[in-house]
Amino acid sequence: MPAPALFDPIEIGDLSVANRIAMAPLTRSRANLEGIQSPFAAEYYRQRASAGLLITEATHISRQGHGFAYTPGIYTDPQVAAWRPVTEAVHAAGGKIVLQLMHVGRISHFSLQEGGQAPVAPSVLQAGDLVVTEAGRIRPSVPRALHTDEIPGVVADFRDAARRAKEAEFDGVEIHMANCFLLDQFLRDSTNHRDDIYGGSIENRVRLPHEVAQAVVEVWGAGRVGARISPVKTSPGDTPLDSDPQATYGELVDKLSALGIAYLHCIEGQTPVGPANRPLDFQTLRHAFRGAYIANGGYNRSLAIDTIAKGEADMIAFGRPFIGNPDLVERLRRDAEIVNASTETYYGGGAKGYTDFPTLGASAPV
Repeated sequence: MPAPALFDPIEIGDLSVANRIAMAPLTRSRANLEGIQSPFAAEYYRQRASAGLLITEATHISRQGHGFAYTPGIYTDPQVAAWRPVTEAVHAAGGKIVLQLMHVGRISHFSLQEGGQAPVAPSVLQAGDLVVTEAGRIRPSVPRALHTDEIPGVVADFRDAARRAKEAEFDGVEIHMANCFLLDQFLRDSTNHRDDIYGGSIENRVRLPHEVAQAVVEVWGAGRVGARISPVKTSPGDTPLDSDPQATYGELVDKLSALGIAYLHCIEGQTPVGPANRPLDFQTLRHAFRGAYIANGGYNRSLAIDTIAKGEADMIAFGRPFIGNPDLVERLRRDAEIVNASTETYYGGGAKGYTDFPTLGASAPV
């Protein structure tokens, strides 16, 4: 009996990957306060290199884009140097890895900003979620609205971060346009109340994400660039949906498709709950996009196999299952037990709960 198509190789833009399982971005908070990646990260990602595509944890493109303490950046030379052992380890294990580029926008705190400045956003609307600072979890500060003439600087920061990702020898980059961070804040009319060329109409609200994608494509070429979106995800507190997500994200997908980028990584629900409530036609987005479609949102083995078999996605991204199962691909292939990692070691710390999970048939490290 042939293996399910989930385990077949596929071309994702210019990347040839071994299977249709992606490791979704997973913030693990092991970096230092300067945004320099943990020395344990090379082993962590190497252990999971059997995934067809590894997508790194969200990585800040600038000090202004920083919103969580102990998370990595890609805007300084030391940060680049700390990422290089990660890519080397993954490549030595035969894997492919792309760096997720993020600017958090209003989901930040003045203590994380240079000179204690206010975070930036499309509009002066305080976020209700919590951010992690050196002092603990705190509500984000009231942001200030970006001036129109500042926005090209944000685009330039994405471009520079993409260039630095190339220096760190990643296989490509994923632009974070999801989860209510800066680019998503510009997309949604619930968080974008601007009256300039970056606000108001759908065309205007899509402008910044599109300009960022154009800039990153200039660095990498379209075949090594992906984008992550989350049309129906809200954040705790006060980040509601766009008033017409089908139209807004449909316009964005049309623009990204025209650029020819490699893949669209779509969160199809309210993570971490999963895909039960889907007030949006994701298959319309999938068919409007000419590249590969990576589906994300509470998938298990049977749903992933069925979705790939039906042609409703090209890859499936798994997140939390990869934490406790470095060999998740093999476990899915064999329909073996999936370990549920303790949430106590999700964020912060060292090797414990990070690189010490056993593979099938192996004992946990002593």
